[in-house]
Amino acid sequence: MAKVLIPTPLRQYVDKKDVVEASGASVAEVLTGVVTAHPSLKKQIYSDEGKLRSFVNVYVNDEDIRYLDKEKTAVTDADTLSIVPSIAGGR
Repeated sequence: MAKVLIPTPLRQYVDKKDVVEASGASVAEVLTGVVTAHPSLKKQIYSDEGKLRSFVNVYVNDEDIRYLDKEKTAVTDADTLSIVPSIAGGR
């Protein structure tokens, strides 16, 4: 299973875990596994249309999926995915 690193603001939706695991051959399949196991996370990272929210960035082994094959990016059990929500603020 691939590891998925959960940032602090989203841990409340995954039983306060910093890492969860899910199976899948692509980013989409792994994330589907994560939100199936933790349904309250789905609304935080996906829009009502089922698309990743624009402020949610996903990395596979430190590579931004926007520059790979997006959610179709291939994943193996040895990979680590990071969910990184953009944070706004300041002046």
